[in-house]
Amino acid sequence: MKRGVPAITVCSTAFTVLGKKQLKALGCEHYPLAVIPHPFGLRTREQVRGIAEKCADDIARIAIDSQAGVLAGGKPARSNVAARAARVEAPEDPEDFDRFCIERRWSDGLPLRPPTLDRVERMIYASGRAPGDIIAVVQPGFGTATVEGIAINAVMAGCRPEYMRALMASVEAFTDRRFNLQGIQATTNPATPFIIINGPAARELGVNGHLNCLGQGTWANATLGRALRLVMQNIGGTLPGEMDRATHGQPGKYTFCCAENEDDNPWEPLHVERGFDRNDSTVTLVGAAGTVNFNTHAKDATDLLKVFADSICFPTNNDYYFGGEPWLLISPEHAEILHREGLSKRDVKLKLWEMSKLHVDRLAAKDRMRLQHTRGAELGQFGTDTKIPISIKPEEVGIIVAGGPGTHSVHVPTFGHTRAVTRKIV
Repeated sequence: MKRGVPAITVCSTAFTVLGKKQLKALGCEHYPLAVIPHPFGLRTREQVRGIAEKCADDIARIAIDSQAGVLAGGKPARSNVAARAARVEAPEDPEDFDRFCIERRWSDGLPLRPPTLDRVERMIYASGRAPGDIIAVVQPGFGTATVEGIAINAVMAGCRPEYMRALMASVEAFTDRRFNLQGIQATTNPATPFIIINGPAARELGVNGHLNCLGQGTWANATLGRALRLVMQNIGGTLPGEMDRATHGQPGKYTFCCAENEDDNPWEPLHVERGFDRNDSTVTLVGAAGTVNFNTHAKDATDLLKVFADSICFPTNNDYYFGGEPWLLISPEHAEILHREGLSKRDVKLKLWEMSKLHVDRLAAKDRMRLQHTRGAELGQFGTDTKIPISIKPEEVGIIVAGGPGTHSVHVPTFGHTRAVTRKIV
């Protein structure tokens, strides 16, 4: 903000709570909001034009009426990086403790483990770091994620101390700018981080990459994913209905974590593909919009890739609108069919990219206009025969081998405005 020039936040009525909370987190709660009536999708172009004109008038009025001196009083909040977390007396009874957390909005809706001093200290010790060390600043609330803060949420989620380094690497990864945590945390989409574990740590921590790897029953998968969600909520400030504006959400927002099934993978594993040594342990964070099950008994590569591509290609997939980064969890049986016919992982990506192009006629008229706006510079003016690739280039199709026996694979469409980030577990 330049001296004497007031800053104004513009948002719709559905996002005013988010706007006010984020301004407060930045120490700028005195900054004014210009509010646009929601929703927009049901309005005609004439109505939208009228709303825009009124909004422009409101912005001009607010700018004139605002006192620059008052506005300049808001200063970004600064965290004391050396400070330890406050100690509070909490009920010992498990049910009373859960109610205690719910009242303070520390809960994800499931029972929590109390973060007692000894449990948190064991978690910090396992991290190999000092409690006040900053790992990241977590959007949209811009909370400082210290080792101790991450440890507290890890204890509440039920993590074991040996999980702590994988969790810290996950926090580092999802706060990378390429991941776009701000967008994922505050969107109306059901987007959520999906953790993929590779290397020796997957075996050492017992992270499941085989049967039911995205389902229930494995402690490491469940608690690692859950701990990351608690960090997003309790440090990043995304309380449902406030900064978290998801229209529906998805069950993966509780926990979404698995390992790659490297034992049954005929190709190089994900972390090697992304430039790490095979003996390195890594976490890869994907901005997932959900999962789509592919059940096919195709027995040759051409048939299999055809049904994969047809299943990926649906007109409400965000990846088409933004040139995203779609992911496939290919089962060992399906991977073996592709590998048996001499296809490398790169070959699979190229064929899927070509075969899954979406014809513009399948889009709603308004969505076609939106897509022309978002990808017109890349693809040019759309014609009657235009087909839209799901990502900007074939290399951006993500593939891992995961799961157990069975003729199933999984498509994970993404938020669109996100890119996967991999970090080494130190």
